[in-house]
Amino acid sequence: MNRTSASGWLPRLLGAALLLALLMLLGTTRLAAQPHAPRPTRAYTRSAHLMGSHFTFTAVSDDDSLAWQALRAGLRETQRIDHLFSYWDSTSQVVKINRLAGIRPVVVDQEVYDLIERTLKISQLSGGAFDITFASSDKIYQFDRQDHARLPDSATVRNSVRRIGWQKVQLDVATHSVYLPEKGMRINLAGILQGYGVRRAEQLMKQMGIAGGLINGSGDVYCWGKQADGSAWRIAIGDPARPHSVSSWLTVSDLAVVTAGNYEQYFTVAGKYYGHIINPHTGYPATGLRSVTVICPDVELADALDDAVFVLGPAEGLAMINRLKGVDATVITDDGQTLVSKGMQLNPYHSAAPVGAPVTAAKP
Repeated sequence: MNRTSASGWLPRLLGAALLLALLMLLGTTRLAAQPHAPRPTRAYTRSAHLMGSHFTFTAVSDDDSLAWQALRAGLRETQRIDHLFSYWDSTSQVVKINRLAGIRPVVVDQEVYDLIERTLKISQLSGGAFDITFASSDKIYQFDRQDHARLPDSATVRNSVRRIGWQKVQLDVATHSVYLPEKGMRINLAGILQGYGVRRAEQLMKQMGIAGGLINGSGDVYCWGKQADGSAWRIAIGDPARPHSVSSWLTVSDLAVVTAGNYEQYFTVAGKYYGHIINPHTGYPATGLRSVTVICPDVELADALDDAVFVLGPAEGLAMINRLKGVDATVITDDGQTLVSKGMQLNPYHSAAPVGAPVTAAKP
């Protein structure tokens, strides 16, 4: 009887064990089939001192490795451009062009040739308000934030800009050469270089798979995609009259917001501000504006246009912006008034008066 009981108990035990193993296998399979929890999307940031300014690179991603790789690539690309176009680096092609002014043309990389060619087109567009040969001027001002007794005499000022003239720059498309025909002529691409660096870094990061990001090159901002929480980017515009405060703000995506101001490098005469942006036609510092912000899809173009608007002044500068498709601007005048172009959608902390079109600015 014990044998009979044992023979009946053993198959039942083996059956139960097989059933348990089968259930465990099914459970393991179900667990393996469960997808991994999605990695959180976050913003990764890296900063560096480039082109004499503070740069911040931000990548929005759910992939740590990709984000850091893209940030390093964007930074290295900006460093490469800084070296290639530097006004100070003795090995740069721009320095070589300046050194051989009045002597012979200089064959340059296609990239250098193309950027210089684009600057000359912007000079033509702005009537010479933007001019990379501004570097040919004599240094007759000291922008030390101090009150000066007087401006230099008119003869000194006129003489200081005698070599300036974008029309003088000679490009040879067949040889990719650049020639400055007068000794003492110089070019300096500082007015567009940060924007170009931001544009190239942004393009590279996008190609690597970064769907959202922001690059800020000391006021030259380009943002694309969305923030980590899915919202659009909000860009603040500083108030020249109140340092470290905000005058207005914009909600943007896939756009450049570039701001230039004369409230950091300046001097005063009898209480009047004279900023570091020089009118290449007159030799005098551009007056009438404290801040210019240009908004458009091309950060390189925006970087050049803000200087042009500064030189042209509020009325003529905004009139130029109003003629350009897809470009908007807001300016702050010497007396603190905020003006906007006809298509500008601004969120100011005080009222803004549109120039050149019957558009009312948004209320705070």
